[in-house]
Amino acid sequence: MLVGRSHECDNPAWVRSLPACSEPAFDVSVSSHDIDAEVTRRLRAAEPLYILHSKLIRELAPDLVITQAHCEVCAVTPSDVERSGVCGLAMDQIALSASTLGDIFDSIQQVAERIGLAERGRALVERERRRLRAVSEQTARFRRPTVVMMEWTDPVFAMGNWGPELVEIANGELLLGRRGQYSAAIPAEQLRAADPEYLIVAPCGFNLERALQDRCGLERHSWWSDLRAVRNGNLAFADGNLFFNRSGMTISQTAEIIAEILHGVTFGLRTEGKYWRRVQPSTSPGSLGTMGIRA
Repeated sequence: MLVGRSHECDNPAWVRSLPACSEPAFDVSVSSHDIDAEVTRRLRAAEPLYILHSKLIRELAPDLVITQAHCEVCAVTPSDVERSGVCGLAMDQIALSASTLGDIFDSIQQVAERIGLAERGRALVERERRRLRAVSEQTARFRRPTVVMMEWTDPVFAMGNWGPELVEIANGELLLGRRGQYSAAIPAEQLRAADPEYLIVAPCGFNLERALQDRCGLERHSWWSDLRAVRNGNLAFADGNLFFNRSGMTISQTAEIIAEILHGVTFGLRTEGKYWRRVQPSTSPGSLGTMGIRA
């Protein structure tokens, strides 16, 4: 039934064989600071963040187009569709918005109902709820450590939306970021003051390798190596794009990943080294303050 995808749709893997109907409107290979500056400039100038391939969409002739209305930055919005000129096609549209886990499950159900598969949608949601309950049950016996999750590094964004719920399910205590509220930029000193036991860095839209590139920028803070999580080897970089920033079918596995980071609990195969990596303080002579990655 699916005939096209966005440039970022990659899960499950087979969707990559479908034509991409969008692309970023600017170079996203630059630094996190430069990406943030360009996004801010474009928003103020009312310039698009994404380009839609109108001709391709017309050729695909979809009955339904799915966008998101939660964040004007993260993915294609209804305004992007209108700007592209394809909204005049005889097709249905649905714009999803999710701030909480409940919203995500409601979105899944909305799509299921719109394509005539309501019962399968309900079964899917219940399966994912059971998976989340299993994480909660498996981690309940552990001490609840303090956690900060970062959704951007320059400037520092504390993760909000459904992220705090996932930390709670994995039996962690989130110090920055609020459930159901947008992830927000904070003064970097707030992170220093929070000084969590665990720090998870999962920049929005970045896979694991790209996230790790932001490590050097974070280490430029004079106090970075003094953070408790950094000193104790409890700094983790993660695939934000596939897991931590995506309001879809990977949220249950995200909770499992958080549980593995905080408590060493695994659900099937270990994900360390594949979806996240722990960065250890170096103990080699003459390299105080430098970091090493454990794959």
